[in-house]
Amino acid sequence: MIGISLKLRYETEVILITFVELLASASWISITLFVVGIGLLIVEMFDPGFGVFGIFGVICLIGCIFVTASTVTEGIMLTAFFFVIILIMLGIFLFLVSKGKLPGKLILKDSESKDDGYSGTIDMNEYKGKTGIVTTTCRPVGNVDFDGSKLEVVSQGEFIEKGTKVEVIEIEGNRVVVKAITN
Repeated sequence: MIGISLKLRYETEVILITFVELLASASWISITLFVVGIGLLIVEMFDPGFGVFGIFGVICLIGCIFVTASTVTEGIMLTAFFFVIILIMLGIFLFLVSKGKLPGKLILKDSESKDDGYSGTIDMNEYKGKTGIVTTTCRPVGNVDFDGSKLEVVSQGEFIEKGTKVEVIEIEGNRVVVKAITN
C-alpha cells in the first residue's frame, strides 16, 4: 500500500513539474491563441448566436496546443488543462444562470399580453354546445360549418358523413370535438 501511494505521489509530482515547465516555455503565439480562444468562448457563452465565436475559440485553443506541445504527452496535458478551464467557465455560467444574473440579451423581457392584442390561440369556447353541418366527412377529422364559420373538428373516433348535423361536446385548446346528433 505504501509503495503504491509513493509511486502515485511521484507520478503526480512528475506530471505537475512537466506541466509547469510546459507553461514556462510557452511562446507569445501560444499565449495569444489561448487568451483569444478563452475570450471567444466567453463571448459565445454570454452572447449566443450561430456558434461562430465558440468554433473559432475552440480552433484557437487547438492551435495553442499544436504550437505549444512538442510531444504527445504535452498535448494530452494541455488538452486536459483546457478541458478543466472550460468546465470551470461552464460552472460559473451555470452558477450565474441559477442566481438570475445573466446579461439582458439572454432573457426575454417583453411579454405578449391579451391587453396588447396578442393571443396564442383563438378562444374556441364560444363554440361549446353549438351545432353545425359537416361539410367534409369526418374520418375522424373533418370540417364543419357553424352558421357560416368553418372549423376543422374531430369526432370521438367514429366516421361522420357529409351533411350530418353535429354538436360540439368538448374544447381542448384548438381541438374541437364533435358528435353526431341523432334525431
